[in-house]
Amino acid sequence: MDALLLHNYLDKPLWMWLGFLALILVLVVIDLGGFNRRQEEIGVRKSLYLSCFYIALSLLFGLWIWAQMGQESALEYYTGYVIEKSLSMDNLFVMSVIFGALSIPRRYQHRVLFWGILGVIMLRGLMIGLGAALLHQFEWVLYLFAAFLIVTGMKLLFWDGGEDDHEDTVKHNPIIRYLRRRFKITETIHEQRFFVRLPTTENTSRSVLYMTPLFLALVTIEFADVIFAVDSVPAVFAITTDTYIVFTSNIFAILGLRALYFTLSAAIERFHYLKYSVAAVLVFIGAKVFIPIITPLEKIPAVFSLSITLGLILFGAVYSLIKTKPAQ
Repeated sequence: MDALLLHNYLDKPLWMWLGFLALILVLVVIDLGGFNRRQEEIGVRKSLYLSCFYIALSLLFGLWIWAQMGQESALEYYTGYVIEKSLSMDNLFVMSVIFGALSIPRRYQHRVLFWGILGVIMLRGLMIGLGAALLHQFEWVLYLFAAFLIVTGMKLLFWDGGEDDHEDTVKHNPIIRYLRRRFKITETIHEQRFFVRLPTTENTSRSVLYMTPLFLALVTIEFADVIFAVDSVPAVFAITTDTYIVFTSNIFAILGLRALYFTLSAAIERFHYLKYSVAAVLVFIGAKVFIPIITPLEKIPAVFSLSITLGLILFGAVYSLIKTKPAQ
């Protein structure tokens, strides 16, 4: 048994992977059965406490990585966590648009977000595994990731599609249109149910299974995250090719996303300019991959990458809050 736990999987002992997955499972059970057992509307104060809890836990896990894998790995983990958390801000805005477009009351949004983020964790795991496999077989894929990040960052810096793009994501989502064509969907919410049986108009003694708008919101959130993962997963791989750091930093950032949504949903529009800082971070992270090719430097130190990333994000957040400050 000991030999099995010490066996390397993706360059890390199996016990490290199992320990992390066990921690995530415990957090999910606590979240569902402890923090939100009554499935009530989450207020700003409670969501703020939950956000602080997840952020503190993420920082502590970084210290554990420092003790187990060294300073460089810990700094790479923190950089990946900050980038993923920053990229999630736009994801939060899209979630808000989805709930508004499908008329999901705030008191039922927690259920959608809980199962949605649980699905997101699984999807990210698959995408990270695929990315790691590609990099293991073809090292040049890293340069494709980096080039993609630079192009994406430049696009965000110089082109602003506006909020209508997010509305179109919901209204013209091909998966939603497919579900509406193929399945029966209720027009109204049926409490916290994803599916409900309703009598037919022809024969009231016979019932038919319907999807509810809650399930449509869940599907749309999952679909949107696949799109966002195309940016976030390559961004972390551009920082480090250590699959364990990529996976843990991504998952920890996602875990606190639900709580962060309820903390910031009422004021998400005040972070309008943060996306330009995120764009600059993507360009920087992509460019640093090419540094060893075009300069004598072998690699940009992890502490420098973390400092630049934090500096850009903090500047964008502070500048946004100043520029969108309500008039007195």
